[in-house]
Amino acid sequence: TELPDKIVNNIFVELNEEQKKLYVSYLEKTKQEIDETIKKEGFMKSQILILSLLTKLRQICIDPKLIIENYKGVSAKKESVIDIIEQTITNGHKILLFSQFPSALKLLRKELEIHKIENYYLDGSTKSKERMRLVTAFNTNQVPLFLISLKAGGTGLNLTSADVVIHLDPWWNPQVENQATDRSHRIGQKNVVQVVKLIAKGTIEEKIVELQTKKQQLSDQVIEGEDRDQIILSKLTEKEIREILNN
Repeated sequence: TELPDKIVNNIFVELNEEQKKLYVSYLEKTKQEIDETIKKEGFMKSQILILSLLTKLRQICIDPKLIIENYKGVSAKKESVIDIIEQTITNGHKILLFSQFPSALKLLRKELEIHKIENYYLDGSTKSKERMRLVTAFNTNQVPLFLISLKAGGTGLNLTSADVVIHLDPWWNPQVENQATDRSHRIGQKNVVQVVKLIAKGTIEEKIVELQTKKQQLSDQVIEGEDRDQIILSKLTEKEIREILNN
């Protein structure tokens, strides 16, 4: 059976003023810290720190609350994704929404509650019996939205009742994103699958998307498990990391 087509749309989200200021100040701090560490420790030894600094920048793009507890401002990306979800549901579609960060999905759930949007949630800590129950429920009932962490949702889930896939944040390795998208784009899917990727404009997220296309070797193997962030990062040169941080 031939699978239906996938249509991929990149949607660029403009950060609001407060978020932008915060992002820029963290970016400057990050560059400084990376410079100092590389000088002191050398590039190879600095990679764990570099990864955690880049992760913070990625989290600010989604929602500053992920790293600043008392952040009172709004998140441009959260507002965009709620709009897209509401429109999509109104048009009678079911959605899979993926993020690299379970914490981001949990924050989003609070917002969904305010908007009275029913959803299911699954991450790496969801037991396999419960996973099966959620998958069956989603495929057979009217709940329109399933939030899944990227690490948990890459394989083994058949969710063809959804025909819209949203990626809340881009991931270094496009193969991992594609694997997640394929949860809905499988045999048994009768519709064209719409894939929406939300990218914060003028940030590290744009650089990740550029890198995805430039460095195909990053996706030659799908790396499973906790170490994959580090393995992918270890394939980047110091020059490439500096390019990622040039805004």
